[in-house]
Amino acid sequence: MIVETFKPEIAEALKAYQAYVICIDKTPEDFEVSLVSLVTKAIRAFESRGPQLRHGIALDKYITVILSQNDGPRPLCGIYFNLHSPYQKPPLSRTVETISQPIEQSRRASED
Repeated sequence: MIVETFKPEIAEALKAYQAYVICIDKTPEDFEVSLVSLVTKAIRAFESRGPQLRHGIALDKYITVILSQNDGPRPLCGIYFNLHSPYQKPPLSRTVETISQPIEQSRRASED
């Protein structure tokens, strides 16, 4: 099995990437290089999987490639775009101090 085995899936992913995916970190050319590399890794994972496993998976921050065993001679190939935004901010650090006072005491104190 070689990367060219999955040429139709790669072409479709490249087309979707150029039409719909906005990614500051990867140009379409960089995406293609990453995709070919991940398909190669997924093929290696698929061919060296254990007897009870049905998939070969490879991923990076932006792309997931899954090869799945089926009844035909060629495994199914799924290429997924990982949802990620370079604009997504990390969660705020926790700066609130926990109060260990029971609720009833807190209510009485605020009513007084």
